[in-house]
Amino acid sequence: MLTVDYERLGAVRGDRVLDLGCGAGRHAFESARRGCVTVASDRDPDELRAVTDMFAAMDGAGEIDSPVGQQLGHAVVADATALPYPDASFDRIIAAEVLEHITDDERAIAELARVLRPGGTIAATVPAQAAERVCWALSADYHAPAVPDGHVRIYRSGELRAKLAAAGLSVSDSHGAHGLHTPYWWLRCLVGPRNDQHPLVRAYHRLLVWDMTEAPPLTRGLDRLLNAVLPKSTVLYACKAAERAGESTEAEPVGAARAA
Repeated sequence: MLTVDYERLGAVRGDRVLDLGCGAGRHAFESARRGCVTVASDRDPDELRAVTDMFAAMDGAGEIDSPVGQQLGHAVVADATALPYPDASFDRIIAAEVLEHITDDERAIAELARVLRPGGTIAATVPAQAAERVCWALSADYHAPAVPDGHVRIYRSGELRAKLAAAGLSVSDSHGAHGLHTPYWWLRCLVGPRNDQHPLVRAYHRLLVWDMTEAPPLTRGLDRLLNAVLPKSTVLYACKAAERAGESTEAEPVGAARAA
């Protein structure tokens, strides 16, 4: 289940892509499938081990068309507020549902802007304000401090756009996503976010899995409608200004350590 639209991001084969806060790796895997040199980055080494295993399985199954002698998928443990990459290391960056977990999100955004090459693009997604406010109101166990590494803020309208602009990133496009998931999370919060076995939660989860695997017109149409009026996530696409004529845009290899 992808949150980011790769056409709007502009990712093409050969691009260097950073998936920050990759979690289980859904966007990282899609980037590698598209032939991008992909770094999946997260603070959780356990999740990254699973991501590394999946990269290897995808490569073995022929899902990744890696050039001879080149590995397209890499997993790296990293802190979003101090990324271990040189300036201008990446052509595209994805930060999907991660900034709401970071206390100093402005510093993290500044780091993302630093490692993005001039002319490169970033897709940043956060929980949509209206849907998130209901989740917080329904359950104290849904967000921090009750949940370790939980959500630390609800992004107000225009807040993320302003923070991206302050870091030198110009927002070019936006949309809502996962509208069909909004009532699901309200239900989860109502019965308890950790109550995965509640009959209504299990039934709704089966509906979501069916929708993702079968993509029937009815639920796809409902999702598009909810994305316009009550999305679960807000997605912003932004670009870093290109270098002026005569200035270098050449980046060091992905994964290179930043000088101390």
